[in-house]
Amino acid sequence: MSIPDHARANFKTLLRAAADGNLALMECADNATGEARYVICAVGRESGGFVFTPFGHLADGNPYDTYLPPSPDGDLAD
Repeated sequence: MSIPDHARANFKTLLRAAADGNLALMECADNATGEARYVICAVGRESGGFVFTPFGHLADGNPYDTYLPPSPDGDLAD
């Protein structure tokens, strides 16, 4: 399974923000549940203020228990 172009573009943006020192970790509320999420954001400037662009949140608990790697044939594990 290949990574979609939009995900690659977002990752490149995230790398640029990290290289420039323009990342923030923000505590936000999950829109569906209201639970706290710790969100990785790129920080930009607009009209003299800051703009935070969310990229994703940190996994709760052990990420090795949350995510499965692709199988050897390239498909996502079932």
